[in-house]
Amino acid sequence: MADKIHLKMTVNGQPVETLAEPRELLIHVLRERLDITGPHIGCETTHCGACTVDLDGKSVKSCTVFAAQADGAEITTVEGIGSPDKLHVLQEMFREHHGLQCGFCTPGMITRAWRLLQENPTPSEEEIRFGMAGNLCRCTGYQNIVKAIMAAATEMNAAKEAAE
Repeated sequence: MADKIHLKMTVNGQPVETLAEPRELLIHVLRERLDITGPHIGCETTHCGACTVDLDGKSVKSCTVFAAQADGAEITTVEGIGSPDKLHVLQEMFREHHGLQCGFCTPGMITRAWRLLQENPTPSEEEIRFGMAGNLCRCTGYQNIVKAIMAAATEMNAAKEAAE
């Protein structure tokens, strides 16, 4: 068995340290060592996006990122986007517009949509569909997911304008 490596990273705004094997994947470190269970293990081949996290300002599929690659990184999962007591507007819009059914893909969808709206605060429907193409859902047919993201963009932009 290989020696474990010491990792330091910031996860959902909190500094964390853990040990991991050099071959260990980020999804397993998040779920099994740090007890962050929002990102799900789906296909383990980057096809489904259930494991999507934000790593240093980019959406990544954590099932194909070695944990060692995240040493020193800032990671945001769905748990860091909102809380049960105060949902992020994106989470609220997924609920309001029925952008989820079984919920398995939802954490990855919300995390990817969160980054998408930071990159493009006013996306068209086509831009949303293209930007979310790496996240699969077997239940919803995507229309309500797109509606939820568009509604969140509208709300977020209105809040930003009101604050200015």
